[in-house]
Amino acid sequence: MLSELFKKIFWYLCLVGIIVFLGWGLTVMTDRIDYTWYWNRIPKYFFFTSEVEKFADENGIIHVKQIDEKFSQVSLEYDSGKTDAFKIRTDSLEFKDGDRVTDVDQVGAIQVFSQGILIIGLITTIEISLYSSVLGMIFGLVAGLGRISKNPLIKGLSTIYVEVIRGTPLIVQIFIFYFFLGTVLHLDRFTAGTMALALFVGAYVAEIIRAGIQSIHPGQMEAARSLGMNYFQTMTYIILPQAFKRIMPPLAGQFISLIKDSSLVSIIAITDLTKAGREISTSTFATFEAFFTIAGMYLVLTLSLSMLVRYIERRFAVSD
Repeated sequence: MLSELFKKIFWYLCLVGIIVFLGWGLTVMTDRIDYTWYWNRIPKYFFFTSEVEKFADENGIIHVKQIDEKFSQVSLEYDSGKTDAFKIRTDSLEFKDGDRVTDVDQVGAIQVFSQGILIIGLITTIEISLYSSVLGMIFGLVAGLGRISKNPLIKGLSTIYVEVIRGTPLIVQIFIFYFFLGTVLHLDRFTAGTMALALFVGAYVAEIIRAGIQSIHPGQMEAARSLGMNYFQTMTYIILPQAFKRIMPPLAGQFISLIKDSSLVSIIAITDLTKAGREISTSTFATFEAFFTIAGMYLVLTLSLSMLVRYIERRFAVSD
């Protein structure tokens, strides 16, 4: 027991040593290129406060109460009986306590807590990845079933779809879908990018599903059909549930890759994480800080998905 414990401790120490070595190597490389880190420029691109001009909505009376040196609490009592209250920067206040205001008067400037471009890009990346994953799963399921169909037309169309999509680069597909199909069908950038990713991942999912179905012993299909179940019922209740357990790891890997592949939609001016990183790099010249931050955010997304899949796998293992 002690020897096994010492072995584990030894290998954990080796892991820590490697991580420390990599960190030291990164430090040495930055020293050699004489790079100065400006991490303080990044946080404002997550969240920031901005000032917005505040106007009175109607005619009424203003009441002002000083909170501290910078801010005052303002209450507006309109002639109609409505009230409005907000905090305002004292030095921007245009009226005194008890003054009358009209519906065209600017009261002052209020501070608004806003999302930065990194949060906007993160939300966009999650939305595109989620929508394209759902659509890709549907496309993949249809194409995967088509690949094992005995109907030459269905099998031929499914095969052409899978081979063409898998045989061409994603970046080319995005360009074709947006500039050609998007123009013809009047699709916006977000829709075109999502559909291009969905078709791309659907081709790979189709092959995963096909392999999963074919890994189930053919005798189960024959047994189900002999009991009076039709093809649809057999696939729904017998084959696909078993196949799904087997294909979950490769499916998870494919969807994790999709999250990273979604960075390519930035080429059609969609503000995802990658485009946000480029804009930050351009405006702050903190290139490494911006892209290390972007890489970390992608890593959080992919690790979260991996943990979710592991949880589902454990639940399936318990049910077995």
